[in-house]
Amino acid sequence: MSISGITSIALSGMRAQTTRVGAIANNIANSSTPGYARLNTSLTSVVSGGVQALVGPTASDVDPATELTDLIEAEQSYKANAVVFETGADMWEMLMSIKRD
Repeated sequence: MSISGITSIALSGMRAQTTRVGAIANNIANSSTPGYARLNTSLTSVVSGGVQALVGPTASDVDPATELTDLIEAEQSYKANAVVFETGADMWEMLMSIKRD
Protein backbone atom coordinates (compact mmCIF):
# COMPACT_ATOMS: atom_id res chain seq x y z
CA MET A 1 0.00 0.00 0.00
CA SER A 2 1.31 3.42 -0.89
CA ILE A 3 1.53 6.42 1.39
CA SER A 4 -1.14 8.14 -0.68
CA GLY A 5 -3.31 5.06 -0.15
CA ILE A 6 -2.81 5.28 3.60
CA THR A 7 -3.75 8.95 3.70
CA SER A 8 -6.73 8.32 1.43
CA ILE A 9 -8.03 5.58 3.70
CA ALA A 10 -7.53 7.75 6.79
CA LEU A 11 -9.34 10.62 5.07
CA SER A 12 -12.28 8.35 4.26
CA GLY A 13 -12.42 7.41 7.95
CA MET A 14 -12.49 11.06 8.98
CA ARG A 15 -15.26 11.78 6.47
CA ALA A 16 -17.27 8.80 7.73
CA GLN A 17 -16.99 9.98 11.33
CA THR A 18 -18.03 13.49 10.28
CA THR A 19 -21.15 11.99 8.69
CA ARG A 20 -21.77 10.02 11.87
CA VAL A 21 -21.51 13.14 14.05
CA GLY A 22 -24.02 14.87 11.77
CA ALA A 23 -26.52 12.04 12.28
CA ILE A 24 -25.96 12.16 16.05
CA ALA A 25 -26.53 15.93 16.07
CA ASN A 26 -29.72 15.44 14.09
CA ASN A 27 -30.91 12.83 16.57
CA ILE A 28 -30.27 15.10 19.54
CA ALA A 29 -31.90 18.11 17.86
CA ASN A 30 -35.02 16.12 16.99
CA SER A 31 -35.25 13.95 20.11
CA SER A 32 -38.52 15.55 21.22
CA THR A 33 -40.08 15.76 17.75
CA PRO A 34 -43.17 13.52 17.57
CA GLY A 35 -42.75 10.71 15.06
CA TYR A 36 -39.02 11.31 14.57
CA ALA A 37 -37.13 8.18 13.50
CA ARG A 38 -33.65 7.97 15.03
CA LEU A 39 -30.87 7.95 12.44
CA ASN A 40 -28.26 5.23 12.62
CA THR A 41 -24.91 5.32 10.86
CA SER A 42 -23.41 2.10 9.58
CA LEU A 43 -19.85 1.94 8.34
CA THR A 44 -18.98 -0.30 5.42
CA SER A 45 -15.67 -1.16 3.79
CA VAL A 46 -15.00 0.17 0.32
CA VAL A 47 -13.40 -2.26 -2.13
CA SER A 48 -10.70 0.24 -3.11
CA GLY A 49 -9.85 0.80 0.56
CA GLY A 50 -11.34 2.93 3.25
CA VAL A 51 -14.77 3.19 4.72
CA GLN A 52 -18.12 4.67 3.79
CA ALA A 53 -20.83 5.91 6.17
CA LEU A 54 -24.44 5.10 5.36
CA VAL A 55 -27.15 6.88 7.36
CA GLY A 56 -30.67 5.55 7.67
CA PRO A 57 -33.67 5.69 10.00
CA THR A 58 -34.28 3.08 12.67
CA ALA A 59 -37.35 2.05 14.63
CA SER A 60 -35.79 3.00 17.97
CA ASP A 61 -36.28 6.15 19.99
CA VAL A 62 -33.50 8.63 20.68
CA ASP A 63 -31.66 7.86 23.92
CA PRO A 64 -29.40 10.74 25.05
CA ALA A 65 -26.95 8.34 26.74
CA THR A 66 -26.57 6.32 23.53
CA GLU A 67 -26.09 9.48 21.48
CA LEU A 68 -23.41 10.75 23.87
CA THR A 69 -21.60 7.41 23.82
CA ASP A 70 -21.75 7.32 20.01
CA LEU A 71 -20.45 10.90 19.89
CA ILE A 72 -17.46 10.03 22.09
CA GLU A 73 -16.71 6.98 19.93
CA ALA A 74 -16.94 9.04 16.74
CA GLU A 75 -14.58 11.64 18.19
CA GLN A 76 -12.01 9.03 19.16
CA SER A 77 -12.26 7.34 15.76
CA TYR A 78 -11.83 10.67 13.99
CA LYS A 79 -8.74 11.46 16.08
CA ALA A 80 -7.23 8.03 15.35
CA ASN A 81 -7.73 8.53 11.61
CA ALA A 82 -6.23 12.03 11.85
CA VAL A 83 -3.09 10.58 13.47
CA VAL A 84 -2.77 8.01 10.67
CA PHE A 85 -3.23 10.77 8.09
CA GLU A 86 -0.57 12.96 9.72
CA THR A 87 1.85 10.03 9.99
CA GLY A 88 1.37 9.22 6.30
CA ALA A 89 1.97 12.85 5.38
CA ASP A 90 5.12 12.92 7.53
CA MET A 91 6.38 9.73 5.87
CA TRP A 92 5.76 11.25 2.45
CA GLU A 93 7.67 14.39 3.41
CA MET A 94 10.58 12.28 4.68
CA LEU A 95 10.70 10.22 1.49
CA MET A 96 10.67 13.36 -0.64
CA SER A 97 13.51 14.78 1.47
CA ILE A 98 15.57 11.62 0.95
CA LYS A 99 14.87 11.69 -2.78
CA ARG A 100 16.01 15.32 -3.06
CA ASP A 101 19.29 14.59 -1.25
